[in-house]
Amino acid sequence: MQTQGPPRRRGKVLEQAIFQATLDELVSTGYARLSMEAVAAGARTGKAAIYRRWPSKQELVLDTLRATLPEPGPAPDTGSLRGDLLELVNRTRAAMLSLPGCAGRVIMGELDHERAAPFVGLMHQRVIAPSSSLTREVLIRGVVRGEVRADAMNPMVVDLIPAVMMYRAKTQGPPSEAEAAELVDQVLLPTVRA
Repeated sequence: MQTQGPPRRRGKVLEQAIFQATLDELVSTGYARLSMEAVAAGARTGKAAIYRRWPSKQELVLDTLRATLPEPGPAPDTGSLRGDLLELVNRTRAAMLSLPGCAGRVIMGELDHERAAPFVGLMHQRVIAPSSSLTREVLIRGVVRGEVRADAMNPMVVDLIPAVMMYRAKTQGPPSEAEAAELVDQVLLPTVRA
């Protein structure tokens, strides 16, 4: 009697395997050396299955990041400004340390400005804008509680978390937990406190 191999994967199951293989390849070999053949081998599928869905490496990588970057979740409400800001900074840090976050950093570090533009747009949409929006919500709540000066609510302050975290990740690697706390205690709180 002949045994059959594992059932052929289709749909979302196959797509998830392809996304996982894409992230693994990005982190281990980089964007320039990423190949559809390597992704197909990692996903244990044929190259044709990938090309049917994604005609180019760029489209595959963009869809992979769209599907796998962590969701920001709702604004934290710990009852204190410091607690809320720490939660936001730690969420951003966790996203940077995730496999999709590592893959995003590889791409941003490897591509020139023009070739990175679609990825920068995606990172703005999925990471920077949500982080700024959540920071704004936390600061507004802080104004209501009397912890934040009303004049501290400006776009530069709201963008501090993603800006500093992305700068540090690009130049030195993701901040440690202690450095994340320093961002809150030595930069954010002195900037906004009432």
